[in-house]
Amino acid sequence: MTLPPSLHKWVRGLVDYGGLLVFVAAYFATHDMILATWWLVAGSAGALTLGLIVERRIAPMPLIAGGAALVFGSLTLIFHDKRFVMIKPTVMNACFAAALLGGLALNKNPLKALLGEAFQLPEAVWRKLTLHYGLFFLCVALLNEAVWRTQPEKIWVLFRMPGLQILSVLFSLTQAPLLLKHAKHDEPPAP
Repeated sequence: MTLPPSLHKWVRGLVDYGGLLVFVAAYFATHDMILATWWLVAGSAGALTLGLIVERRIAPMPLIAGGAALVFGSLTLIFHDKRFVMIKPTVMNACFAAALLGGLALNKNPLKALLGEAFQLPEAVWRKLTLHYGLFFLCVALLNEAVWRTQPEKIWVLFRMPGLQILSVLFSLTQAPLLLKHAKHDEPPAP
């Protein structure tokens, strides 16, 4: 199915954030974490299905995030224990940190493998970015643990969305100067 670019952006946004947005809306409408988790599971399944129908594929990151929402949401519903959905950001960010930092320790560069086609950077810069993002994900995992264990439930929900997204954007902006300084640009053709 071919969509106009403006509509394609809306679909991409729904696939990326649909389940989480439905979860937050349901939580603040009901103040019931278990009921909101039903909406998270349904919203995540719906978003992944929409992505599959419209794009005939599911991009890796929405698949990982949506799959994790389905797993942790289902555990929450099966055991009727909201802690499962609350530790999902901890587990996912710790896994991302382990993949990035573990890759560096093994002399691999997982970030370059993911983004190498988007940016042409020297190897040392890829390693630096991978280290920065690995440490960022580790800090976010620890921060999620601190927030859900010490703050009221509604504060954690706001931290989860939009808090983590805002933190991610702000952190990525701090990495932009490094990218801009070292990115190799294609030379324009000679006149």
